[in-house]
Amino acid sequence: MAHQAPLKYIFYIAATQEKVWEGFVSQESNRIIFSGAELQADFKPAGLLAWVGTGPDGKPMTYVRGKVLRFEPPNVFQYTFAMGQNDKTSRATIELVPETEATKVMVTHDEWAEDDPTYAACADGWPRILSRLKTLLETGKTFKPH
Repeated sequence: MAHQAPLKYIFYIAATQEKVWEGFVSQESNRIIFSGAELQADFKPAGLLAWVGTGPDGKPMTYVRGKVLRFEPPNVFQYTFAMGQNDKTSRATIELVPETEATKVMVTHDEWAEDDPTYAACADGWPRILSRLKTLLETGKTFKPH
C-alpha cells in the first residue's frame, strides 16, 4: 500500500512559550487533555515515555509509548510514537516559537511505517489534542474529547 504522508499542524496559542511548553509536559495538563491518562516520562534523550490510563475494562493500559529523541525546553520535544499494542513506530515533533502575543505551535508527525494502522487515529487525534490544549491554556478549562 501507499506511503503515508507526514501529519502537520500549526496552532497559535495566546500564552507564553513557557506556559505552552508546560502544557505539553506537565502531569496536570496531560491528565486534563488526555482524559485522565498519566504522562510517565524520563525527559532526556533515549528516555522512555508513555501515556497510561484506565482501559475500557477498568484495568491499566498504555495508550501511547515511545522514546525521547530531543528534549530542548522550551523549544523542541521530539519522540518516537507507538499507539496501543501496535509495534510500528512513527515520530512526533513539537516545536514552539514565541510570537508577540502568542506561541506558534508546530507539530509534525512523520516517519510512518508503511500501512501503520494508527495513522487515521493520529490524523483525527492531533487536532483534538491541540484544540483541547489551546482551550485549556487560554481559558483554564477544556472540553470532552468526544
